[in-house]
Amino acid sequence: MTTIISRGRRLAAPLALGLALTLAPGTTAAAAATPSTAPAPDCTATWGSLMKQSAQHYSRRQITDVRSGRHACFDRLVIDLNSAGKDKPGFGVRYVRRVVADGSGQRVPLRGAARLQVVVNASVLDEDRSYTYQPEKWRELVDVAGYETFRQVAFASSFEGQTIIGLGVRARLPMRVFRLPGEDGGHRVVVDVAHRW
Repeated sequence: MTTIISRGRRLAAPLALGLALTLAPGTTAAAAATPSTAPAPDCTATWGSLMKQSAQHYSRRQITDVRSGRHACFDRLVIDLNSAGKDKPGFGVRYVRRVVADGSGQRVPLRGAARLQVVVNASVLDEDRSYTYQPEKWRELVDVAGYETFRQVAFASSFEGQTIIGLGVRARLPMRVFRLPGEDGGHRVVVDVAHRW
């Protein structure tokens, strides 16, 4: 039976529900029910697993959200920044033995066989020391249950204009990092981790 996914709900295809289906002349119901086979995506990653970084200047922007998404060949983490200032936030992302919080030096425990330390040169506090980003759970910034590669996303620290996020992953896999323009003049730092080599 063909299934269509729509906003997290499974919907049965019209043929399985016994609904009327108009066929083109000369087309059989069996032929109409056969899904077309699209070529599988080429998931060969050429990104490597060494540190990715941009100019390490500090930004006047603040972090406003952390989101994630699943794609055919990789899992994605997106860090949203507001439009305060016109500078692009510096970043540095690398595999580490352990993620530690700036200032305190406390270890941030993460699920997964490998750990990525994601550093963004922007704060989660504005000039009035009010939070621009305050998640429900600091150790589970986003729900990554069922993801191919991600195992946990945890806040580590925001200290002297630099924020560290720990990303627990299944294994040391290829990753890439880049910036994108965000909404209303904001910015995004994007971290993609491949499902395989």
